Amino acid sequence: MFKKILIANRGEIAMRIICACRELGIKTVAVYSEADENSLHVRFADEDVCIGPARSTESYLNVPAVISAAEITGADAIHPGYGFLSESAYLAEVCEACHIRFVGPDPGVIRLMGDKARARRAMKKAGVPVLPGSDGPIDNDEKAAKIAKDLGYPVIVKAVAGGGGRGMRIVQSANELSQALKTARREAEAAFGVGDVYLEKYVESPRHIEFQVIGDHHGAVVHLGERECSIQRRHQKLLEESPSVALTDKVRRRMGASVVDAAKAVQYTNAGTFEFLLDQAGNFYFLEANTRLQVEHPVTETVTGVDIVKEQIRVAAGERLSFRQGDVAFNGHAIECRINAEDPDTLVPSPGVIHVFSVPGGPGIRVDTAAHSDCTISPYYDSMIAKIIAHGRDRQEAIARMRRTLEMTVIEGIRTTIPLHLKILADPDFVSGKISTSFMNRFAADRPNRLAAAG
Repeated sequence: MFKKILIANRGEIAMRIICACRELGIKTVAVYSEADENSLHVRFADEDVCIGPARSTESYLNVPAVISAAEITGADAIHPGYGFLSESAYLAEVCEACHIRFVGPDPGVIRLMGDKARARRAMKKAGVPVLPGSDGPIDNDEKAAKIAKDLGYPVIVKAVAGGGGRGMRIVQSANELSQALKTARREAEAAFGVGDVYLEKYVESPRHIEFQVIGDHHGAVVHLGERECSIQRRHQKLLEESPSVALTDKVRRRMGASVVDAAKAVQYTNAGTFEFLLDQAGNFYFLEANTRLQVEHPVTETVTGVDIVKEQIRVAAGERLSFRQGDVAFNGHAIECRINAEDPDTLVPSPGVIHVFSVPGGPGIRVDTAAHSDCTISPYYDSMIAKIIAHGRDRQEAIARMRRTLEMTVIEGIRTTIPLHLKILADPDFVSGKISTSFMNRFAADRPNRLAAAG
């Protein structure tokens, strides 16, 4: 087992990793930017190293600075968390060269699954259903027009190296295609440094279902069930839950087996997520794979009792998974709300100083955060300040516990998305489980009527 792990991240995920390391008896090193000097992850790590100015490109995304901090402090391994360098094959390769263990998949797998077009081909070869689309990047508009015509509109343009909705455009008709390609390429180039895009058939109002997997270096791969991530705005998730009310036991078994087979086919190790679209007829199609820990991993931990971060660390150290597929049991229902420092109506970021921060506990409540009273929410980083996870014996109890907690949460000094979450949780369609990725569009359009009906 490792003696010391450097955490190449910040905020609540850095705190989450520190907690896991403490329980495993592993020392931790926090890296931080000048803007995060007084952050909780710096306070609670055993050692800390400043790696640059506030801008992430000069600090948290600075691979030489991260590696230097690991070498100076004698860290055995680097845990990247999520975001920043978590899906950087380059960091994983440099770690290998410097004899530092990267807590994540091998570099080759990160590169394969990070290229959406190559990942599609790999999944298709492994027998996983994929949406009809181009075999690879599209380099000219004429070729794109022919493929789109064959697929039938609507289609969706996606960045090969994309994520988070960037480099993505839905195209309803042929006269929209050329501009959509141009915009997606430009956006992808700016966001990822790679402007390549490909085409897929667009599925109207699907559900977004993802499966958590984890594999070790001894050939074992286990899935930990699904998460429903359909409540999203502009392809950014707002609320996640497990299990999904849309999956029957039969479909769940099929999807789980498909995910395990796919992970084994690409020799996947450590934690990862395979994401799917589920259409209204119950057919599922591979969307993408995230070769890292997900923001919403606590939902799965809550219903399975598996500490995914500890398993990540054990696997990276060469140990076998501590459980088999038959050992995984699902208990009750869990919901996670991402609390962001944003205007609840426009979702415009609301940075500033939090004067009061109080989130009540109570039965079935978990809070993952690095926020506290008098802390500063920086404009330089992601606006998420906390994740609240509610667990109940069933979905109704989980919803009730989440609503109770959000109603009793006090955060003063900045605006947050708590009012938006309360409206979602009170929405009749959400309560009955009638949701899809278009839920927020309908919700926004019909907001006055729904609010009046809710009283």
